[in-house]
Amino acid sequence: MGGVPSVPSDPSRSLKVIGAGYSRTGTLSMALALEKLLDGPVMHGGSQLLGREDAYVKLWSQIFTARHDKPRLLKLLREATAAFVAITDAPGNCFIAELLELYPDAEVVCVRRNRATWWKSWESVTKQAGAGFLNWFLAPVPGKRWYPKLVTQFLEQQEEIWGRMDEHNEYARKVTPPEKFHMMELSEGWSPLCKILGTSIPDEPFPRANDAEAVEGLAGQILLEAGSRWVGISAVVGVVGYGAWRLWQSTAD
Repeated sequence: MGGVPSVPSDPSRSLKVIGAGYSRTGTLSMALALEKLLDGPVMHGGSQLLGREDAYVKLWSQIFTARHDKPRLLKLLREATAAFVAITDAPGNCFIAELLELYPDAEVVCVRRNRATWWKSWESVTKQAGAGFLNWFLAPVPGKRWYPKLVTQFLEQQEEIWGRMDEHNEYARKVTPPEKFHMMELSEGWSPLCKILGTSIPDEPFPRANDAEAVEGLAGQILLEAGSRWVGISAVVGVVGYGAWRLWQSTAD
């Protein structure tokens, strides 16, 4: 989360990598690495859900809603992933089997992380997004207004299909052909990804993006944006209310 959202423009491109790593396992670092190696736009969930236009974010909520209607689910997934070269983070990692059906040649890459460290990072996301006031507080903010609902939908599907990080990785392994499944740790750097993709190792350090810091920064920006919109709404309501009161006063005199 926190990267600049990629917007695909070349319809001839398609998914080459499905980043199946659970959220807060370095999904932004993985997205930046894949952008470099594949030279194309990567659908990183956090960046997209908090940075794209309202219609695109709403599309992912519709995808969750359609998860028991496979024909519609595949149609919406194809629309959401069209022209991206890779996908990482939730909500894409919730639909590995379906994405493989759409892109059977794609490689599936999972990431291991210390469970205790991961949980400390992930717990803060669920607490922030689960704050009850966010549903109404973000309502005037295009795109971001869908975020609390998407997190709820993600958690519902998590309980329905697979558990958390380790259980999710096992789910990814089960639904992926053995020759397409890869497990790595980000500490291994470029080597595993370059071997999977058959590319040379870049002459630069492997990306190291801090998802936790990015989320905290974005959360502050989003709350400021929502607050400014509510101030504007309150001002309009106040002006209209004052005008109505003056009109009532003039008719009463």
